[in-house]
Amino acid sequence: MKIGMALAHGFAISYRGMPFEQALDKIANMGFEAVEISGGNYPGTDFCDPRVLLKNNEKLKSFKKAVEDRGLFISALDCHGNFLHPNKTVAKEHIEVQHNTVLLAERLDIDTICTFSGCPGDQDEAKGPNWITCAWPPEYQEMLEWQWEKKVIPFWKDELDFIQKHGIEKIGIEMHPGFVCYNPETLLKLRRSVGKPIGANLDPSHLFWQGIDVPAVIRELGDAIYHFHAKDSEIDPVNSSINGTLDAKPYSDILHRYWRFRTVGYGQDTMTWKRILSALRMVKYDYVLSMEHEDDLMPVDEGLRKGLTFLKEIMLRD
Repeated sequence: MKIGMALAHGFAISYRGMPFEQALDKIANMGFEAVEISGGNYPGTDFCDPRVLLKNNEKLKSFKKAVEDRGLFISALDCHGNFLHPNKTVAKEHIEVQHNTVLLAERLDIDTICTFSGCPGDQDEAKGPNWITCAWPPEYQEMLEWQWEKKVIPFWKDELDFIQKHGIEKIGIEMHPGFVCYNPETLLKLRRSVGKPIGANLDPSHLFWQGIDVPAVIRELGDAIYHFHAKDSEIDPVNSSINGTLDAKPYSDILHRYWRFRTVGYGQDTMTWKRILSALRMVKYDYVLSMEHEDDLMPVDEGLRKGLTFLKEIMLRD
């Protein structure tokens, strides 16, 4: 396995406005081996805009060379959006970004994209997404069935046809609350319904606070793990003991949230992360651990350095 950095999420916000080459220099000088880059949607296009690169072959060559000259490689291109958004304008824009990201991945000989499953509304006339997490009242069951049968599965069947035509073999769905695939059960449901190109971009941080045992998840998913985010989270023992872990307060409200994102090793203990790496070895995952930094308690560079040091100490390399 190699340790990479997600220049597409979280910490990338702090690097916005920085030239691409300068950001890559920081990544390489810290000791990272790979980079995960966003093609747009929620993570933005600060470092990579497929619309520009696909139209200009020289810029595309320069983009690729900038990565390779620093001894790095691109582990995946990202396009995290909501392709099932009931606002048709939003959905269309997000789908277009995903298609352009796929076309760019094809040009760069990258076989993996990372994204979300999406979340529709509760009916055709809905104005916003509806993430259903309760079995009752009874209409919730009807809404959930409608979402999957009328929106989620048909969309991804059609989308898979486009993606596979352009050489993308692995679609890493990030299990994220707020979308229809938020845990292993829902991810595997989509995979069974659509096909094996659907797999996981496994981000433990979103699973920890749901009370999920990540090493057990790794063994359950097995060869359906296509990409891995090295990202941590912790449950606040005081706040959560009063209100549980479902939390809609802004991430910036660190003191009052029931859980919060942390740098690797500052959320879960060392043994948990050793179990995670051992489980990845057991299922023969031998790709990238892509660090995503969203720890509001420490500056970006410090968090990345500490996380990288932590992972290097416990990583199984031989």
